[in-house]
Amino acid sequence: CLATLSHDESLTPMVKPSDIADVNASGSYYDDIVYIHMDMNHKIHFTGLFLPWHRWYVQMYENALKDKCSYKGASPYWNWASDSNNVKTSTIFDPDPKSGLGGWGLPSQDVHVQDGGFGVYTTFRLSYPSYHPLWRNFTIQPFVGLPLQFFPDQELLANSSFTPEVVHDLVYGYVGDFKGFQTSFESFTGAHGSVHLILGGDLGGICPSDSTVCQPGPTFSANEPIFWLHHAMVDKVWYDWQNANELNQRAFEGGSVQMIDNVTVYKKYPNGGPPNLHMDSITTGEGLFDDFIIRDVISTTDGILCYSYE
Repeated sequence: CLATLSHDESLTPMVKPSDIADVNASGSYYDDIVYIHMDMNHKIHFTGLFLPWHRWYVQMYENALKDKCSYKGASPYWNWASDSNNVKTSTIFDPDPKSGLGGWGLPSQDVHVQDGGFGVYTTFRLSYPSYHPLWRNFTIQPFVGLPLQFFPDQELLANSSFTPEVVHDLVYGYVGDFKGFQTSFESFTGAHGSVHLILGGDLGGICPSDSTVCQPGPTFSANEPIFWLHHAMVDKVWYDWQNANELNQRAFEGGSVQMIDNVTVYKKYPNGGPPNLHMDSITTGEGLFDDFIIRDVISTTDGILCYSYE
């Protein structure tokens, strides 16, 4: 539904980085939601905003579905830890044209997804980084060729980074240590990024082969409908950690400036450099949604949120 609605002129990018395209006024409302993630990319990854911002973002997406599409449900999550042994055959990749998210992209068709509700035979198209159908490419070793300083084990199997054991250690470790929890979860070969990269294509931030203007990266990863299920699971892991120990419940710290120019700087500031964020730090909704403060989303049952996970 959101992809059939017109661009909302209230979208007001605030960051305007040089590595993304300008707003496409002929795009859809879904493209507008994606564009917020693109514009905020450098503010919401490897900074203290990573977890609270994505919690807010998934909620705004759910709200949009309810307000504009009469959606009656909640945000589902994909428990990728349960599927880590065999991601490729997970039931989440359902070809059903009405309810399915579709399977893997066809290599001979530039890994465009062929089936499901978002395949090439539907009207679902994406405006960023350039106009294209959804694409998805199973990549078990996605770290090959990436910068060695951040990806020293180039042959690491991505699914080894989001097993049930890894999630257990995240949830029950780092007591009272928000920075340590986030750093492990969001590390370059950690659970969060590995799910993005094992799916490749849009979720992996891989540029379309015919694009001459695209720069690869996480900017347009929200193109992929599975993004929302992935980040609902990311949020669930944070929720589970928060509820595993009283010291975790309102734990928060992190900087506002992404520090990933080199591994030395990153190790010093893995979740952002100064100025530091605090509970009352204001974050923009970019005109599409209301601005919010971190305190609003630090708990799923307080502020602007009201939900729990099973």
